[in-house]
Amino acid sequence: MTYAVIAQRKKIHPYKFNMWVAIAAIVMMFGGFTSAYVVMRGQERWVSFQLPHQFIFSTIVILCSSFTMAMAVRYFKRRMMNAYKRWITLTAILGLVFMYSQFLGFRFLYAHGVNLTFNVSASLLFIITGLHMLHVLGGVIALLVIFFRALRKKIRSYDPVPIEVVATYWHFVDILWIYLFGFFIWLR
Repeated sequence: MTYAVIAQRKKIHPYKFNMWVAIAAIVMMFGGFTSAYVVMRGQERWVSFQLPHQFIFSTIVILCSSFTMAMAVRYFKRRMMNAYKRWITLTAILGLVFMYSQFLGFRFLYAHGVNLTFNVSASLLFIITGLHMLHVLGGVIALLVIFFRALRKKIRSYDPVPIEVVATYWHFVDILWIYLFGFFIWLR
């Protein structure tokens, strides 16, 4: 091998680099919000409330979706497209189930008087979890894009980079939810 080929292999793909930069920005944003939550929690007017049980279910769902995403990547790299399509479809469905479960959790809170005007504690919970849901929605859209690319009769490229980038993002939103859910439980 020539030096140029070896040097090229050590470089990170631009899409992957951009994904890591975006993840760093998202981490800082959620770090800021959770820091605000900790600071605001010290106020006398802070009102605590129970998290809806739907959040436990959604946590299990997103953990399962991380497994299905890993399986999709595995089968894509093995060029087993039918298995890949099944796993990527299941991952997208689990992402939608996660979002629906979160919606049910918000509806439960609202039905029990916990809404954006309830207290700053509820407002921060809604903002933080709502922003996370938007990031999950972005991941579901990305999953659907790569799924529809896989539906083509003829695969033009078996480049694993797009699926790896989506998988990195998907695992990130999974880890982010685990952090947020644990954070909210710990501070209750």
